[in-house]
Amino acid sequence: MNKRVLEVTHATMRFGGLVAVNDLSMHIDSQEIVALIGPNGAGKTTAFNMITGVYTPTEGSVILQGRSITGMRPDRIAAAGIARTFQNIRLFKALTVLDNVLIAQHVRLTASWLGAVLRSPRYRKEEARAYERAKELLTYMGLWEVRGEISSSLPYGMQRKLEIARALATQPTLLLLDEPAAGMNPAESAELTELIRGIRDHYHLTVLLIEHHMDVVMDISDRIYVLNYGGLIAEGMPTEIQQNDDVIRAYLGGDDDEA
Repeated sequence: MNKRVLEVTHATMRFGGLVAVNDLSMHIDSQEIVALIGPNGAGKTTAFNMITGVYTPTEGSVILQGRSITGMRPDRIAAAGIARTFQNIRLFKALTVLDNVLIAQHVRLTASWLGAVLRSPRYRKEEARAYERAKELLTYMGLWEVRGEISSSLPYGMQRKLEIARALATQPTLLLLDEPAAGMNPAESAELTELIRGIRDHYHLTVLLIEHHMDVVMDISDRIYVLNYGGLIAEGMPTEIQQNDDVIRAYLGGDDDEA
């Protein structure tokens, strides 16, 4: 039996009179790749924000590996084992590729600020460990040769890879990817699909992604959840989702008044 990594139970998010997510329940087991899809405005990013602590659910709970993280601060949730990328790439654009990955590891550092100032043995040991971790990640992502480049100077596809490397630097159990294939052509999307699958296998990670590229979703996902108007309308394997009438109507439209 696979270990349950994430469980969202009856989660609702209200903003005044607007219900952005309504009674969402979903789960992800260890080393699954699960997609959360739906039309624009369906509530996908709000769901991510509830999982990562940006929003506290109005109702319901979020459980990570058997522990409630509902209402925890985002930095605490990151330390607990959830990392996230964003639809709009968020890098330290004035810093080098290497520095971006080094800085991302601060959630795992235990040396005090005084130890950092005095460069204590403990701090130097952690610094060396962070460097080796960054080197390993950047090598795996094919970015080690450009480690000294300013991140904003990289081509778009490399910036995407760097953002994922930054997320991996926090040593997560669960990796959330928000539209990782946005802005990519079919060849780049296919390469990204293989990269995500490889990351799952190499680092033994569990992955939850939002994605509008249906070829990517259907190729990579073990299971898919579908939101529409904040509510869950379907859950299943890719072949089941492709044939689901509610999903087809949500994406293609339908005339509910038709006789």
